[in-house]
Amino acid sequence: MEIENLKEIIRSIRDYLLLLQDAGIGYIETKDMGKKGPSKSQLLEELRKEIGDCKRCNLWKTRKNLVFGEGDPEAKLVFVGEAPGTEEDIQGRPFVGKAGELLTRIIKAIDLTREQVYIANIIKCHPPGNRTPKPEEIEICYPFLQRQLDIIKPKLICALGSVAVQTLLKTQERITKLRGRFYQYRDAKLIATYHPAFLLRNPLRKRETWEDMKLLREQYLKC
Repeated sequence: MEIENLKEIIRSIRDYLLLLQDAGIGYIETKDMGKKGPSKSQLLEELRKEIGDCKRCNLWKTRKNLVFGEGDPEAKLVFVGEAPGTEEDIQGRPFVGKAGELLTRIIKAIDLTREQVYIANIIKCHPPGNRTPKPEEIEICYPFLQRQLDIIKPKLICALGSVAVQTLLKTQERITKLRGRFYQYRDAKLIATYHPAFLLRNPLRKRETWEDMKLLREQYLKC
């Protein structure tokens, strides 16, 4: 009885395939609809493991902690700074010092929280003396940020400071000329503004930063 049932099933499948063939359908694409690929969070975790205890440039000799980045893997908006500072190096988290406190207030001013965005840097290790990252350090580390952005797929990127925007846009133009408007960066719109650490030293520039943030907020609401 079971054999007869099996034969009937096979005949039904054959007839169905012949019907599809007559309809001009040469093949059936099969997918495991119940199986999902890795989440963005998992992909970021895998990238972090790949970076490991990085010794690809000499910054590993003086850093305390590698600062990968943090925030919502599904974020529509990513803030990109230059490099971890002293406090970030200690805690292993981006923007947690005085500049980080100001960034948190800036984010709050556009009606968002740190938990709703993603925050990272061009390089992931603290340059000694808070010096500007060297070109070779950027060349080695920047591809990891690019892969983070490829995973997150943000709609918007806010570049904080000259190093960040010049690296992302591959330009030598000063930030004073680059800020205040949007640029295309892969599939995202990018806007540049002053780095929070710069604003702490030059508080008169906060008014220009607020103008940039209003543009960013307006575009965010459209995403």
